[in-house]
Amino acid sequence: MKTINSQQEEYRAFLKNIREEREESSGLIKLFITMVMALLCAVIVCVILVENNLIFKTSTISDEDTVGIFKSTKSERKSFEVPFSPRKQNILILGIDSNGQGTDMWAGTRSDTIFIVNIDPKTHSIKAISIPRDSKVYLPDNKGVQKINSAHALGGVNLVKKTLKETFGIRIDKYILIHDEAVEKVVDALGGIPIYVEKRMLYHDYAGKLHIDLQKGNTVLNGKQAVGYLRYRKDGLGDIGRTHRQQWFMKSLFERLHSPQTIARIPEVLNIANTYVKTDMSFYELSQYATLARSIDRNKIEIATLPGAPNQRGHISYWILDPIKTQEVINRMIYREKPALDGMKFKGGIMYSPKREADAEMLKLKLNELGFEVNMLKITHLSHTRFVANKNEVTIEFYNWLQKKMTELQDMQFIYEPTEMFSVGSDFTIVLAEQ
Repeated sequence: MKTINSQQEEYRAFLKNIREEREESSGLIKLFITMVMALLCAVIVCVILVENNLIFKTSTISDEDTVGIFKSTKSERKSFEVPFSPRKQNILILGIDSNGQGTDMWAGTRSDTIFIVNIDPKTHSIKAISIPRDSKVYLPDNKGVQKINSAHALGGVNLVKKTLKETFGIRIDKYILIHDEAVEKVVDALGGIPIYVEKRMLYHDYAGKLHIDLQKGNTVLNGKQAVGYLRYRKDGLGDIGRTHRQQWFMKSLFERLHSPQTIARIPEVLNIANTYVKTDMSFYELSQYATLARSIDRNKIEIATLPGAPNQRGHISYWILDPIKTQEVINRMIYREKPALDGMKFKGGIMYSPKREADAEMLKLKLNELGFEVNMLKITHLSHTRFVANKNEVTIEFYNWLQKKMTELQDMQFIYEPTEMFSVGSDFTIVLAEQ
């Protein structure tokens, strides 16, 4: 097993050596954009409408190539019902890059985020897989060995679906494409997003037209400020710190979406969605997913990234997927296979910020009382509290059981991370950050 220091050194080396075609087109940026826009436009807006009895009729779209989600009305429904199939479904979410002003936003563009959401209507649970944009794969139709984010540029969404099927054995039921220019417009449409800026952020990139000037403290970010906050990386943490900020921002966005003043802004948000979102689902189908989303237990949401390691070949950087661990993640998240525990006893771990030391000691005591051995590690830079499963045997059912024993774990985000980046020689790790 790798030590924490060796893992961190390896990751720092990756951040230093990887060469992106455009630095600010980071896959993690696009991951955030895609998650926010997909949930916003395809689920959350619908949830708000349903909750306020504002859905009376919807449009049906059968043309896969129709741009926008409300372009063609072929039939209307006067009532609202949810005839969901009981089988699990895989929704493909792609964050689409831009080829520049004046170009077709959907043609020849890379999918810098590939996100598969597995929905189980029977258990009302969600599992989601992020596939790193630099993953080295063989593209079907004689496209050769490429980064997986090239699939959309070379063959559109159909080639992406075919690649996922032939490479990973994952069948896609529906897709949602989100253009990457949407965040600024959505934030402004919602009247800004309240957030706590954890440090002074000052950065200017005149070539990239990115200007960030934020003071530490509570503030309401407008669209441009939100983009700067999400892209800021000059804090010594690179994409790690940026990922944490994306998670905080998403939480604030969700709270904003459910505020009373949001209802009046729905038409403007839907107009943005119509321009920047493309899907093969009708609004009626999206509203079905929204209704299902209302019953999803947030403690049954699980997230994972396909594991691997960085590799540099010439001027091209790849993410080389670990075949064994990748299959393990797919079996767990897509096929929902249950591991045989055979009475094994897990070892716990706690990573904590200096200011959370008392909380960490209390959690250790409670875990000890439950019979768990616990390793602890104090780390200065921790900015997001979460529960991390390092081993496949640590299931979300185990996490739910532990939550009942320890109320302190309620509302923690559950992440499956088989690379053991957050392992303290442990099977599961509780990360305690300042915020």
